[in-house]
Amino acid sequence: MSLTNYIAIDCEMVATGVRREYDMLARVSIVNEYCQKVYDEYVFPTERVTDYRTPISGIRRQDLMNGEDFDEVREDVRRMIKRRVIVGHGLEHDLRVLHLSHPEWNIRDTANYPPFIRMNRNRTPSLKWLARRILRENIQQGEHSSVEDAATAMRLYLHVAQEWEDWLDSDSDSSSD
Repeated sequence: MSLTNYIAIDCEMVATGVRREYDMLARVSIVNEYCQKVYDEYVFPTERVTDYRTPISGIRRQDLMNGEDFDEVREDVRRMIKRRVIVGHGLEHDLRVLHLSHPEWNIRDTANYPPFIRMNRNRTPSLKWLARRILRENIQQGEHSSVEDAATAMRLYLHVAQEWEDWLDSDSDSSSD
């Protein structure tokens, strides 16, 4: 499958630290505009895992023991997202565990899109809630899949893409006045 100008990314994380207070990248998945998987890698732990969070993350010890090196995965993702618009849900968390940044104007985060927030009584909506409410899909029925979550974020974006891009254009017009 090939990369497109818009790609969606989602990460699964495990916990480190005595009190499980830190997130560490465990899996990263990327889909293209057609919701086709273009990248999906588990990541070998760089620290001792104190909670795999399996009921939510779907991550198990054996997944990570065969995982790729963090620096290689990070570099793969960095190359893939460069000069592309990335779509996702809660992307600041994903970028943080990847130790990457991305230009704000090339991010479409369904957790931060004002019309979605307004639909949820001015609270940040969950991806599961948005999928059910807008796409009429039931996702995250048990363990999460980063491929499914990335594809869901892409479908949500595509559902409102024209309005979203118009909103961004009008927002940039008003800020340049």
